[in-house]
Amino acid sequence: MRWTRGHVLGRGSSATVSTAASTTGEIFAVKSALVSQSETLQREQQFLSILNSPFIVAYKGCDITKEKKNFMYNLLMQYMPGGTVIDAIKRRGHARLNELQISNYTRQILQGLVYIHSYGIVHCDIKGANLLVDESGVKIADFGCAKWVSEDVPVRGTPMYMAPEVARGEGQGFAADIWGLGCVVIEMATGGSPWSNVNDPVSVLYKIAYSGESPDIPGVFSSQAKDFIGKCLIQDPKERWGAMELLKHPFIERFDSNIGQDLWTGSPTGILDQYVWNSSGESESHSVGTDSIEPICSSFSLRQRIEQLEGNSDMADWRWGVEEEINWMTIRSNGGSGAVVED
Repeated sequence: MRWTRGHVLGRGSSATVSTAASTTGEIFAVKSALVSQSETLQREQQFLSILNSPFIVAYKGCDITKEKKNFMYNLLMQYMPGGTVIDAIKRRGHARLNELQISNYTRQILQGLVYIHSYGIVHCDIKGANLLVDESGVKIADFGCAKWVSEDVPVRGTPMYMAPEVARGEGQGFAADIWGLGCVVIEMATGGSPWSNVNDPVSVLYKIAYSGESPDIPGVFSSQAKDFIGKCLIQDPKERWGAMELLKHPFIERFDSNIGQDLWTGSPTGILDQYVWNSSGESESHSVGTDSIEPICSSFSLRQRIEQLEGNSDMADWRWGVEEEINWMTIRSNGGSGAVVED
């Protein structure tokens, strides 16, 4: 497929997300990394390429291009103009969503989790920054930290959203995604961090692992909502409810399909009217608060993880200004997987 690279939407330590357009005019997103640094991106491609669900950001393909003497690995994905769940809430000026709206979006996330869990895939990094919005609703994105449930790999994810068993390095199964979902529901209700009373990410990691405490459930929630979050944040992963069970919870069953997509503000008139397409993975980080610490996708003891977090102060700026001019670059296929830049 011939395509052109557009405006850079965000940069991480080794990956860049850009807009792109095919020769037929389709707009999509491209996440790119140097081939030599693309192991995580290639792993994400392996997961996305087998998934096909309205609740998962769609996979468009992958290729390798030569750009400015560098060989780049490119992951082509659905473009989500509404940005992340949290970006969309803040953009609309909401301090919080009401319960019916939260129930709506939580149901969609759960449906996505039921789907990927049925494939034996653990996302490992469920958080507001990895849930993207378009006119159809909320979709799960960024599988850079994903794993097979039976796979013996190092702990991965973002500390602020880690389940206790993950923070202790005891395991990371489907139940870890459910804990992350509980944190996301709190995020949607408050517009802030699930651990609002702890600002230091090092303290958060230790608190999650050993205190036996859970994030505070907002007092404004109904008893149904509080019970739902409580089922997500059970300390013992064997007792924590699964995604299918949670879909039958009264907090979710009262979902009204006639509720509008409140995070969606309508179709933009062009690329310059789009908001940030925000994605994160092993090679990416965000610039907002302590819940934006770069995810961990490697094996460390708690002390080593804390030391890594203490030294992780370079937060990438994932926002882009609509006033900047797009610098389009034309890419054409070069017989197999390769491609070159046309002058």
